Order: sequence, then structure tokens, then C-alpha cells
Amino acid sequence: MVLDGSDERMSGIRVVAALALVAALAGGCAAKMAALPAGTADADKFLFERGTAAAKERKWLNAREYLRNVVDNYPQSPFRPDAKLALGDTYIGEKTTESLLLGANEFREFLTFYPTHQRADYAQLQLARSFMSQMLAPERDQSSTKDAIKEIEIFLQRFPNSALMPEARTMEREARDRLSEANYRVGFYYYRVKWYPGAIDRFRDVLSTDPGYSNRDAVYYHLAESLYRTAKPESKAEALPYYERLLKEFEKSEYLELAQKRVAELKGGAPAGK
Repeated sequence: MVLDGSDERMSGIRVVAALALVAALAGGCAAKMAALPAGTADADKFLFERGTAAAKERKWLNAREYLRNVVDNYPQSPFRPDAKLALGDTYIGEKTTESLLLGANEFREFLTFYPTHQRADYAQLQLARSFMSQMLAPERDQSSTKDAIKEIEIFLQRFPNSALMPEARTMEREARDRLSEANYRVGFYYYRVKWYPGAIDRFRDVLSTDPGYSNRDAVYYHLAESLYRTAKPESKAEALPYYERLLKEFEKSEYLELAQKRVAELKGGAPAGK
């Protein structure tokens, strides 16, 4: 059976809901397992410290036992927001498909419960990171990449003065590069099979949607070559600016020498070999 877009979204929601239920049941068991020693003072602080210590040692299950206890049983605790974040971090740290979905759920809940909290920017960035960790290779489905970009854009809009901005910008570039690389490879396939109109459209789309693409030297070159190789005489004139942009913007590129030859040919009228 083929699912349409709404069915796929509902399926995803059911998966997250099911995982959240499993986590909740595990949390109930955790509350029992993370029993407090008799006479413990500041129980919420004790549980939070034990949980964060376990997380540092990458003992994810033990960490969740303590942190879930704080979140579920101490609603007025000043440690509850940080425990909620730390709980999400344990799922991100585990990096399984299921744990990343659960981590995203924890950070979404945090942003719902504490939208103005001083660490809301961190929650939003970690939500984006949960999708970054699910990004696939450029030749595969890029749904997680698009979700990551969406969440990073929300961060950039909501938290322009955040100290995490440099990290967010780095993540944004990585995600956009992944998506642009996927688009470029489609264009390059068209270029290889000599379907130049399709290649031209795809390469232009990459430059339009992501002008800062790190590997745009390849886009410039293959777009220019696609234009150069079409049957339309005017296309060679259209190719020239892309060769020149390549030479202007990149000091190092495997395409520099080839571009220089094309520019010399197009400006001087001397033929250059393909």
C-alpha cells in the first residue's frame, strides 16, 4: 500500500507516540529503580546530579532513571527544566533511530512547557540536531535534512542574540550543503547523459536556493559547460559569467584551469577543445 503525504505524517506521529509511551513506561520503572537512599535531603538535587553524572559516563539508561524521576515526580523543582533537557540529551547521545525520535519529542515538549526559559535556545538547537543526526547520504531521501533546516531557521529567527549562534550557523551550512549536494548530483547525472536542459535547470536551482553552497565551483563549471554544449548559439554567451564567477570566487578548484581555457576561447574567439 502506498501512503500519501498525510498518511505518512500520521504514521510518523504514531511512531513517536508509541516511542513516547515506551519511554513513559520505562520512566515509571525508572522511578522505582532510582530509589532514594533513606534520609536523603534535597532529593530532586540528588537525583539530578546522579543523572547528569551517569550521562557524562554515557550510561544512558541509568541517567534516564534519575532524570525521569525528577521530571515526573518533582514538578516544582528548579532542576526540572534542566533535567528535561538532560533527558533529551541522553537520547541524542545514544544516536539510534528510536532514541533520536524520542529526543526530538523531549525537546519539543520542553519548548512547549518552557517557551521563555533561558535555555530555550539550547532546546531548539538540540531539536534541530536530532534531525541532523538522521540525515542520509546525498543520493538518498533528504526529508531529515529538510526538517533540520526548518528547525535551524526557527532558531535563527527566535534567538538572534544567542551565544549558540555560531554553532547554529555551522549546522545550517552543513545541512544546506547536504541538500544542495543532493540536488547537484541529480544535475550532474543529467550532464553526464548529455541532457543539458535538465542539467541547466537543476544547477540553476542549486545556485538560486543556496548561493553559499560550499561546492558551488562544481555547479558553476558544469552549469557553464551545459550551456556551452547546447545547440543554441546564445547559450555560449550565457556560459561566460559562470566561468568568470568560478575564477573570481575560488582560489583553489579542480575546475580553474578548464574554466580559464573556456574564458580565453569565449573572449578571444579561439576554439578550445571539449
